[in-house]
Amino acid sequence: MTRAYLGVETSATGRRWVGPSEEEMRQAEALAQSTLLPAAVAAVLARREVTAETAAGFLDPTLKDLLPDPRALRDMGRAGERILAALTGRQRIAVFADYDVDGGASAALLLDWLRAMGHRATLYIPDRIDEGYGPNIPAMQALARDHDLIVCVDCGTLSHDAIAAATGADVVVLDHHLGAETLPPALAVVNPNRQDEDGSLGHLCAAGVVFLLLVEINRQMRAAGMRGPDLLQSLDLVALATVADVAPLIGVNRALVRQGLKIMARRQRPGLVALSDVARMDSAPTPYHLGFLLGPRVNA
Repeated sequence: MTRAYLGVETSATGRRWVGPSEEEMRQAEALAQSTLLPAAVAAVLARREVTAETAAGFLDPTLKDLLPDPRALRDMGRAGERILAALTGRQRIAVFADYDVDGGASAALLLDWLRAMGHRATLYIPDRIDEGYGPNIPAMQALARDHDLIVCVDCGTLSHDAIAAATGADVVVLDHHLGAETLPPALAVVNPNRQDEDGSLGHLCAAGVVFLLLVEINRQMRAAGMRGPDLLQSLDLVALATVADVAPLIGVNRALVRQGLKIMARRQRPGLVALSDVARMDSAPTPYHLGFLLGPRVNA
């Protein structure tokens, strides 16, 4: 039976106020003794089922420990191969992006990487009012006429008709929205929330999926004796998208955000620097700044 917390049974609004169970208190005390962490920190960790063995890694998340194998996601290898082939073959690439923070950050990740490799791609963002969310038939038909490859980021998983209309171009979808029983007729659909995925990476936002794709492409390039850009410098965008899209800070997301905040603090991306200055950010960026100062300004 749960007990009143600190002798208080109800909150000011009449809700029952309960504290940790006896078992949770024992776990917190054991965690504090074995890790020498403050009791309050140990209590929070115990509630999140963090053990003494995993506490250090939880409090200092690193990509080295938490970054999954990109090929754990279906179609990842195929998507990487097609984008790399378009790059080396100097083919025309278009990026179709959603208009929110996650879509914008995802597009920027891909466009920056391509630009670093000497390739300039076309960016297409649909009009929020006139076109709505996701690929539409007229836009995809127009892009297919002028491009060999269309990459849809933060959208496309449910866009069966629009993707089918992209005749003459290959389509790669990099998304995280829940998929239906059938997938659109794209060359590759990389999405941790496809119906045939196990859901272990379902907490990724689209920018996280794009980052994993770039990790995969860089790996393919190394195998071919080529060298790609330093992906760690792009983690500021991944962190911004993860927090602004309200993706849960679990698993690899914790490392992506932690490392991304370090990159953002260097103030190397002019757009984010300008937004930070307008928002009067006078301290090192935190998740609060991403979610309540920068994210809303990008969405606006």
